[in-house]
Parts: sequence; C-alpha cells; structure tokens
Amino acid sequence: MTKAIRIHAHGGPEVLRWEDVPTPEPGPGEALVRHGAVGLNYIDVYFRTGLYKTALPAVPGMEAAGTVVAVGDGVTEVKPGDRVAYATAPIGAYATERVIAADRLVKLPDGIDFHTAAAMMLQGMTAQYLLRRTYVVKAGDTIVVHAAAGGVGLIMCQWAKHLGATVIGVVSTPEKAELARAHGAAHVVVGHAGLVAEVKRITGGAMVPVVYDSVGKDTFTTSLDSLAPLGLMVSFGNASGPVGPIDVGLLAAKGSLYLTRPNLATYTAKRADLVRAAEDLFEVVGKGAVQIRVNQTFPLQEAAKAHVALEARQTTGSTVLLP
Repeated sequence: MTKAIRIHAHGGPEVLRWEDVPTPEPGPGEALVRHGAVGLNYIDVYFRTGLYKTALPAVPGMEAAGTVVAVGDGVTEVKPGDRVAYATAPIGAYATERVIAADRLVKLPDGIDFHTAAAMMLQGMTAQYLLRRTYVVKAGDTIVVHAAAGGVGLIMCQWAKHLGATVIGVVSTPEKAELARAHGAAHVVVGHAGLVAEVKRITGGAMVPVVYDSVGKDTFTTSLDSLAPLGLMVSFGNASGPVGPIDVGLLAAKGSLYLTRPNLATYTAKRADLVRAAEDLFEVVGKGAVQIRVNQTFPLQEAAKAHVALEARQTTGSTVLLP
C-alpha cells in the first residue's frame, strides 16, 4: 500500500485526509516514482477548493522529486534508480509513491537534492517561461513582480536581476520587503495601493513594459495602470480570487495593452520544451544565480497545516512536504 492525502469533497484544509491507497503499477509509457519530497503550491489550494475542477476523490499536488522504482513498456526517458523530478498535470503528488507519464519526468543533476528539486520545479519552470518566453526580459528592462517574496517571486527576482533587469517587487509586509530586496528586487512596494505612483516615480513616468501578477482580483487594475503603452499584463495566478469579466476596450483606453493568462502546462506540453525549461532552471541554480529557499517543511500527513499557513500568507520562499 501507498500513503496519500486525498480529498473527497471540496472545501477548507480540513478536507485533506491521510489515507492508505493501493500502490499503482506503471502501464505502457509510465513510471512508478517513490517520492523523496513533494512541493507545495497555491494551485493545490485551487484544486482543494474546487476553483479548478477535478474528479473526486482526488490526490492533490503537481510537483515532486524522487526515485524511479519501475517503468512500463516502451519507456526510454528514464530507468529504475534514476533521480527525477516533475511539475505537471495530472494532480497526484501528495503521495509516498505514484505513477506518472515517463515523458513528464526530468533527470536531476547530481548537485540538486530532492528537497531543492521539489521546491523549485513548478515555481522555477514557471519563472523560466514567464521571463524567457511570455515576455523575454532583457538587460535594461524595469519590470513589476507581485508576491515578490513568494516561491515564484523570489526566483523571478533573482533570475531577472541575473538577466540585467531592474525589479520592482510588490509584497504584503515590511518583513517580506526585506526578503525580496535580499533576493534581487531593486525596489519594493509594500501593499499594492501605492504601486502606480511608485512605478511612475522609479521610471520617470515611462512606466513598465510588463507586469507579472499572481495575486489576481485585488491587484488587476493597479497592474494595468503600471504599464507603459503597448505593455504586457501577465496574469498567472489568483491568490486573492479570480479576475472578473473585463471590458476589452479597457486595454485600448489604457494604452493598447496586451493581456495574457498563461500556464506551465501549455508552455511545457512538448517534451523538448519541458526539457529546455528544466535545463535552463538547472543552469541558473547550478551557477548560483538563483538560490532556492526552502523556508518551511511539513510532514506530508500534515498537509492541512501547510495549506493553512500558505493561505494565511505566513510562508516565504518555497515549502516542501516530506513523505
């Protein structure tokens, strides 16, 4: 048997249950992975609450690292004994072992342990596509990053600085402001109410070419108002709730703006893109340009406590669940 956190109904953290489940057998194209660490991400909350739909009962979690135990027919990407990591649908990572499509796994370099890998795959590859593909950040750019002291935010601040950009980070507390500064944010705004004025001051009125917003409903308008004409609004999360319906004419009125709502699954749907994203991430982590901060750990069976901390914005950096 395998242990897993399962949900039988949508709701608060209390719906997360620690249960016995049969250990699955890998089918054709699949691998059985024994987890060494599981990543905690806000998308797990969305599946738990029902904001993102899934059949029940379900095992949450999209990210983990561990060792391949067995493979099914036709698998060429990995073999038993390989150290691997993943950040992908379908959900199911909150378990001691799971079966997953082998072409969604990437092999870990020797210098990256399971804790670090589980903490960085989803957040790090998200940072990769946001900074290198959705908008190609270049030296001299000034960009806005919301939730700059969160897992994705800390990686983005470091990576963008490495690329030569100036980061304006937005955080919720003075303590988080210090953390964002320590990880590469050149300017930090506490609370989003004063963001537009600060962006105008910092840029001399030019505003910014791109805003990365994972907060959602509460910050959408201030994010749009921080953009330069023809700027790009990247809405990639809903921590404060989903953005409501918008009048597309608003984009014209505010300077012929662009709006996108990207996700990692689309950007890594092709294996070549998945491998490239992972290799980019491994490179910047390996050279020390990006440091992954695992600031909290919880036993996997206490996933409910981890969700409480995450939703209360009591976490910084990355959090991992230990089987």
